[in-house]
Amino acid sequence: MSEKGRVKEYEGYLDSNYKPNRDDLVCEYFLEPAKGITLESAAQRIASESSIGTWTDIGTLPKRMFDELSPRVFFVDKKNSIVRIAYSKKLFEPNNISQILSSVAGNIFGMSDVKNLKLLDIDFPESFVDKYMGPHYGIDGVRKLMKVKYRPFVGTIVKPKLGLDEKKHAQVAYEAWKGGCDYVKDDENLTSMSFNNFYKRINVTLRAREKAERETGERKAYLPNVTAPYDEMLRRARHVVRMGGEFVMVDVLTVGFSGIQALRDHDLNVVYHGHRAMHGAFTRNPHHGISMLVIAKLCRLIGIDQLHVGGVVGKMYEGKEEVTAVGEEIEQQVVSKDIFRHRLQQDWCDLKPILAVCSGGLHPGKVQPLIHAMGRDIIIQAGGGIHGHPRGTLAGAMAMRQAVDAEMEAKSPIEYAKTHSELREALQKWHGMNFYERHHESLRKGGKR
Repeated sequence: MSEKGRVKEYEGYLDSNYKPNRDDLVCEYFLEPAKGITLESAAQRIASESSIGTWTDIGTLPKRMFDELSPRVFFVDKKNSIVRIAYSKKLFEPNNISQILSSVAGNIFGMSDVKNLKLLDIDFPESFVDKYMGPHYGIDGVRKLMKVKYRPFVGTIVKPKLGLDEKKHAQVAYEAWKGGCDYVKDDENLTSMSFNNFYKRINVTLRAREKAERETGERKAYLPNVTAPYDEMLRRARHVVRMGGEFVMVDVLTVGFSGIQALRDHDLNVVYHGHRAMHGAFTRNPHHGISMLVIAKLCRLIGIDQLHVGGVVGKMYEGKEEVTAVGEEIEQQVVSKDIFRHRLQQDWCDLKPILAVCSGGLHPGKVQPLIHAMGRDIIIQAGGGIHGHPRGTLAGAMAMRQAVDAEMEAKSPIEYAKTHSELREALQKWHGMNFYERHHESLRKGGKR
């Protein structure tokens, strides 16, 4: 502290004896200071800039205000470059994700005092969680709506991403549903195009869904992408409801958290399917940006019912530990701190859990390890792994559903493929003939699965 009750810049925020109270918002960061700056000093600069301070001492910040509102850097791990900062809830406006991020993930990323900075996790206090609506349906609600009690859901994306007209799009969706998919969704960059109008697409695709339901006796879901400027996004979502749709998809990051909050506030009684397009711009660098864990937690707060989290066995860059940590965060009510996965304690109170969507380079041969890693409360979302089947979309959907059925019956996919040609052809294509024949021979001789 300086003389005359004024506060010096970037000082007084370090307090290793401080114990966060139940109303504190706690952030964990990876922090790599700029050359010549200590980790402790850089952490205090982060705390100051993200809350009440600035680059110089100012007469408008008296000691009384500093003592009441200043955050506390209470944990510094020099070996792993990890710091934790506790913020008073008075620094934040309830139910305003944008304002929170403007503080704890705002200007601090551009500070010259910092070489690298990554927001790894946020522990939201109960007094914050209670202010948010959370998911309308959650896992149990989606299962009840779809009449699927135990098994994982099977979904696909209409491929190619762009280029099909409304009727061809609906035909691909129908074949996927007919083959056994529960879900068919639009891709993230398909909205309303010159060759595929949103409103025409909704009408014909929902009719195809109804036909598939009649023929299969199963509930089917179409997830149209309503991503657009807010007024148009709301108009599209309402049109889906009028036409009998029960799901909509939104690109949560490109739309923005405030846009999703406003859409959720209308309480349209639909399932909100969150796509994470653009997340790699924040999450991919292990030392700079914002983690997928943080993005997933924000989605649960604002009311997404099911969210893309990646795939532990797919084409995306995330590792198994990262994806499973995110999956646990959105599915559990109380999440325990895990220092190895940079995850803080979190009590979700009454907010419903989110259904994890696993996607990216999946095919029937990857179903079993995916379920073993993520459990049954997932949507297995495969695009090329269905449409790339040697016999097309219908057979590809059958193969994916057969792979799930095999796991539910505690059979290996190789064993199940002996009596299911669609699965056998998929394994031969993506695992190779030698793989299939080798494991088939092992089963014949009584070897391990």
